[in-house]
Amino acid sequence: MKLRKVISVLTMILALAFLFACSSDGKTHEHAPPPTQSLAKPPRAQGPQAPTQPPIRKPEYVPPNVGEQFEDTEPGEEAVDPVTRHVAEIVDSMTLREKICQMLIVQPDAITGVTETTVAGEVTQAALEKYPVGGFIHFALNIVSGEQISLFNSTSQEYSTIPLFIAVDEEGGRVARLRSQLGAHSVRAMLTYRDDGEDTAFDNAIILSDALKKYGFNTNFAPVADVWSNPANTVIGDRAYSKDFDTAAGLVAAAVRGFRESGIACSLKHFPGHGDTHEDSHYSAAYVSKTLDELRENELKPFVAGIEAGADMVMTGHIIVPEIDDLPATLSRTLITDILRNELGFEGVVITDSLIMNAISRRFDAGFIAVTAIGAGVDIILTPENVDETISALSDAVKRGDISEGRIDESVSRIIRLKISIGLIDIENTEH
Repeated sequence: MKLRKVISVLTMILALAFLFACSSDGKTHEHAPPPTQSLAKPPRAQGPQAPTQPPIRKPEYVPPNVGEQFEDTEPGEEAVDPVTRHVAEIVDSMTLREKICQMLIVQPDAITGVTETTVAGEVTQAALEKYPVGGFIHFALNIVSGEQISLFNSTSQEYSTIPLFIAVDEEGGRVARLRSQLGAHSVRAMLTYRDDGEDTAFDNAIILSDALKKYGFNTNFAPVADVWSNPANTVIGDRAYSKDFDTAAGLVAAAVRGFRESGIACSLKHFPGHGDTHEDSHYSAAYVSKTLDELRENELKPFVAGIEAGADMVMTGHIIVPEIDDLPATLSRTLITDILRNELGFEGVVITDSLIMNAISRRFDAGFIAVTAIGAGVDIILTPENVDETISALSDAVKRGDISEGRIDESVSRIIRLKISIGLIDIENTEH
């Protein structure tokens, strides 16, 4: 019995000594929480074989209803940004076809089959069920009166499961659908204001935004970041903010700030710069005969300034830069991923210029354009010439493995995140 007592006492002493050695502050580390995992963004997808978990951007601008707070977590659990969580939940809930449709902005006519659509009724409702596209773009032929276009836009939103980008080209001057059809504002061509400074560029963006919001628009394909550096160029001309690259950079950035303050999604166009071309890409192939270094010193300056100011989108031009790529910028992985994404650091939505323009539609079929553009890094295809062919081509490319579904998710995540950031999707009142 004595021997057993001695052994028991020795065992207790050894146990106490072990515990004391494990914790110099009197507490054990057995239940300490593991280090919090890094919230750094994963590497950007690099081409058709993109990772299945794409990076999701946390935007610099978040409207009041979104907030920057993180949800309460248990010790040792990683905090999750509610915007990121909702983006992931929405994307995960979508079929492949729904994701691909979300990457399209179309004229209503393209899915309704009705020429010069001006009313959203049962035909539009059925069309949006079949083609749950990311947005509509309106041209002058779709706009008859203020009451008509307001009702068209609000009804279209009611029919869409995920709220639509309702877009228009409202630059001021000769490219201004609401001004020409409704007299919605008095903003003239941007070159008119080139000597009035950045405050005027900002104020003009506010004026344009107010007109857009009045009629139910939320997206403007402006400002023009091209510089009218070639007097022979007719497609840009007085649509540019200046004939000088540095001046244009400051004015474009001010305009971006104006659109963002108004809650209107804006788009820099036409990357990498259309102001020095002799040709008009609406009608034929257009060329920029400059090296990459020359573009960095000139054409890219307004795009860099606009990106730094927080531009939501960048629109690619159907412009060929032979020194960089034989394909138009819209289809060029070098220009979109290597330069726009990686070098200039743009993390927002990349959208093509209209794909019914002759510079691209006469050279390539709709399927090739869609697959090549998305492979190059594009997120949204604007007015594809054939919607069904575009959807089928992208679906088939995913099934073949030419484009991973992760690559599609990457673009759809950017699109959903932008819709949250401008208040189209209210995550605080959304149940999943």
